[in-house]
Amino acid sequence: MIPILVIDDDIELCTLLTDYLGSEGFTVEAVQKSKDGIKQALSGLHNLVVLDVMLPEISGFEVLRSIRSQSSIPIIMLTARGDDIDRIVGLEMGADDYLPKPFNPRELVARLKAIHRRLGEHPGYCHYGTADEVITVGDLSLDPRTREVKKDGQRVTVTSVEFSLLQELLRCVGQVASRELLSERVLGRRLATFDRSIDVHVASLRRKLCPQHAGIERIKAIRGVGYIYTNYESEGGTGDDT
Repeated sequence: MIPILVIDDDIELCTLLTDYLGSEGFTVEAVQKSKDGIKQALSGLHNLVVLDVMLPEISGFEVLRSIRSQSSIPIIMLTARGDDIDRIVGLEMGADDYLPKPFNPRELVARLKAIHRRLGEHPGYCHYGTADEVITVGDLSLDPRTREVKKDGQRVTVTSVEFSLLQELLRCVGQVASRELLSERVLGRRLATFDRSIDVHVASLRRKLCPQHAGIERIKAIRGVGYIYTNYESEGGTGDDT
């Protein structure tokens, strides 16, 4: 059973999710108050968090900020349907994914299982390294076993989605990864029209890793296609690719 935490002031929804997710291999703890949610999210007792944006007293965004300042536990935000701003802000603040209300519980299960599967699997689908090898490109290293990212030997704090996205890009360093492929392998779903999730996560990685290395853009956008993590040697940089 996969332990998850639901933070939502809608008692009826919490009851529904507790029953439905319980039949899908999850054990659910539901809390309605923001402060209780923060405390439980940081307790180490859960693998995943489902967090509503619209919470009384302290907003879901502030709850997200508090959790992210101390933990990288995967978080799915529940947002108002059609409110793109809430979704983008949530992703920029460190949410792993979002789901607009009202939603089909089956879709939530799919999102949760995709994130949980990502935490335990490191498929080596590309030419670059094997599933458990530490990947080193220029000043950056990524360790699939510990799920740590380091730049110049210093640990960089990333979310679970950001780690998986970076891993996908590094495994195919110097090759273009389409947005469709990244959405399927990182988010566990097909890319929907106007879905900017991958773009927001890439932007966050750029900020955290520094946009350039050795004077070369680290992650390049290929218009209409996707993204490529630069091969510094082929670009004439001084970084080493191994």
